[in-house]
Amino acid sequence: MASGTVKIDVEGHVATLTVSRPEKLNALDLDMLKALSDAADEVEANANVRVAILTGEGKGFSAGGDIKAWGGMRPEEFGHAWVRHGHRIFERLATLRVPLIAALNGHALGGGLELAGVADIRIAEEQIKIGLPETGLGMVPGWSGTQRLVKRFGAQLVRRMALGGEIFTAGEARAFGIVDAVTTTGNAAAAAKEYAARIAARGPAALEVVKLMIASANGEDNGTAVEALGSILVAKTGDLKEGVASFTQKRPAQFKGEW
Repeated sequence: MASGTVKIDVEGHVATLTVSRPEKLNALDLDMLKALSDAADEVEANANVRVAILTGEGKGFSAGGDIKAWGGMRPEEFGHAWVRHGHRIFERLATLRVPLIAALNGHALGGGLELAGVADIRIAEEQIKIGLPETGLGMVPGWSGTQRLVKRFGAQLVRRMALGGEIFTAGEARAFGIVDAVTTTGNAAAAAKEYAARIAARGPAALEVVKLMIASANGEDNGTAVEALGSILVAKTGDLKEGVASFTQKRPAQFKGEW
């Protein structure tokens, strides 16, 4: 299936999301942000999906935010319609109920690296480069580059990219722990599918809960993680079933403390 500029393909238990604007190296605009949000909703709604892959069409993963999409915005419009809007969508991807693998088939710069950062696992091709070049344009990373990336990669690496403008190769990124594996050119998608099959063979309920637990331990949206875990647990109990039944039948509940 396709959702605007993001193509969605589901094969077995694996959903592949491909950002598709190859003529612009998959630079993100408002239409692509909307398509990413729709894709996240589609993955969430498909109970058969146990793991998702995020990649780019053509030679690039994502060159980041398209300057033409935001360069002419008024300051307040830039802050709300671009930064806050994109931030919400990236958070949506980061908190997918299923594990997410980023297959970096091309450079991931600025917003492209922030997009890669929402994934649980990153597999990069050997020719790619990553970085946060925003300060060279007089702006700052706005889609959690100084927040989620610090938690996941470490503050000093983000300082080197955001303050010093350093661009890392795939090999350097692997050594620093920014990416988890490096493949030869053209093989990121295949490697991601192989790893996805490894994940999909494991217990889907356990995967969802472990992802929430790790996010909580890493200080990522603790409130959501704790409440989601608690809600899942309570939803399995006899007490909840009795509570719903008593409400529907307009009678006092007879709780038994059944787990």
